[in-house]
Amino acid sequence: MGSVDSLVLFDGKCNLCNGAVQFIIDHERSPELKFAPLQSDLASERLTEAMGAEATKALVLGATGSGDPDTIVMIEDGKAYTHSTAALRIAGHLTAPWRWAFVFYVVPRFVRDVVYRWIARNRYRWFGKTESCRVPTPELRARFVASARAE
Repeated sequence: MGSVDSLVLFDGKCNLCNGAVQFIIDHERSPELKFAPLQSDLASERLTEAMGAEATKALVLGATGSGDPDTIVMIEDGKAYTHSTAALRIAGHLTAPWRWAFVFYVVPRFVRDVVYRWIARNRYRWFGKTESCRVPTPELRARFVASARAE
């Protein structure tokens, strides 16, 4: 498959997360980002490389340990970014006016993450959850570099 320099890892069962991936694809400046569900083997491998095994396990299990990841992850140049920092780094890849969200980087991370975590805690209730990861269209298949593990 080769190297994936900029990889977005998302909760493949989360309707909000799937919608966010579609939004990113629709508004990206150039099609350079790749995508994989956090439930995939590739996500586990790349996260372990970037964060170590313990941090990867905690991230994939989510804050409650339920197995529902509670963050989107952006891996760039071998470094993993989570929560609001990941969202803002992704925004930097989008077209205007969406990329302007990057200015919120000046807000301290702990403040940004309070808002991010509140949305993450409520996302299934507000947007729902699917039983399986979305299957990309044939046109988008090359942008998705892994599918979810069988449960």
